[in-house]
Amino acid sequence: MKPVISIIVPVHNVELYLDKCIKSILDQTMNEFELILVNDGSIDQSGFICDSYAQKDNRIKVYHTNYRGVSAARNIGISVSQGEFIGFVDGDDYVDKDMYSKLLKLCKQTNSDIAVCKLGREINGKIINEDNSELIKELIHNEAMRELFKGNLYRFSLCNKLFKRSCFDNITFPEGRIHEDLSTTYKLFSQSKRSIYTNYIGYIYVKRENSILTSRFNEKRLDAFLGWDEILPFMNQRYPELEEEVISCFAYGCVDNIHFIVNQVEDREQKEEYLILIRKFVRKYYKKIMLNRVLSLKYKLTITLLHCSANLLLLSSKSRKNFRLGM
Repeated sequence: MKPVISIIVPVHNVELYLDKCIKSILDQTMNEFELILVNDGSIDQSGFICDSYAQKDNRIKVYHTNYRGVSAARNIGISVSQGEFIGFVDGDDYVDKDMYSKLLKLCKQTNSDIAVCKLGREINGKIINEDNSELIKELIHNEAMRELFKGNLYRFSLCNKLFKRSCFDNITFPEGRIHEDLSTTYKLFSQSKRSIYTNYIGYIYVKRENSILTSRFNEKRLDAFLGWDEILPFMNQRYPELEEEVISCFAYGCVDNIHFIVNQVEDREQKEEYLILIRKFVRKYYKKIMLNRVLSLKYKLTITLLHCSANLLLLSSKSRKNFRLGM
């Protein structure tokens, strides 16, 4: 009998956290799932942990590969999966025991292609964004796409979502870059007809000091702009009515990266190099950014300084004691 849900976990050197991750999935209150563990070239005990669990539970399948990155691991998982629905968990995070039963139930009840729950954030063992209120919201196609870029309910993260398999038709994750969620999730939503959101916290993202996205600025963060270079023309062609939300989301991403570069990169030449790369993308959409009604003047000022000169932006930031950008 085929599983209803395929849960795909890319695994790379997460031996300290993998046990908790796997147990949280096996403890789900629904049993009709397969757990696909893709050991992506781990050099610690992660591969052994995967195999030991597979020996105890026939719902688990393990695939060992040379290191190729998260995108490749997810692509492998999708290619061997059998479920009607597909979900993703990162090997150093964990999920609530009711997550997949609740998301599946919502999909079935509302005939939705995508179900989204609230993403919990854990820092030092405590979830920092708990909310006792209850919200369930159905979104038709364009509404769901609009919300993806507005970000009031959810953003591009894959792991707090359950997707109908058809969303992945002819879609794969871009290998060799980070921010693969940004580069892929909008395509999955574009192939859906209806989505459902609940503010129930089902997925717990654990903030760790050594993560690329939580440590000091790493140039791999700039992979996001490879994604935006695909997103902006795609959305302009297919969803011109969402331009305001898309452009403002892009601008927020630009300013966030500018903030990190200015405050975290110590080498002056490297700072300028990174800022010049961002400026290349900003200049393509500068006029639309300036005409955007959502963005504050502080954001537009930062974008304008960069548009004129990376050096001018650095001089401006240096003149302030602590460079902070308005949100």
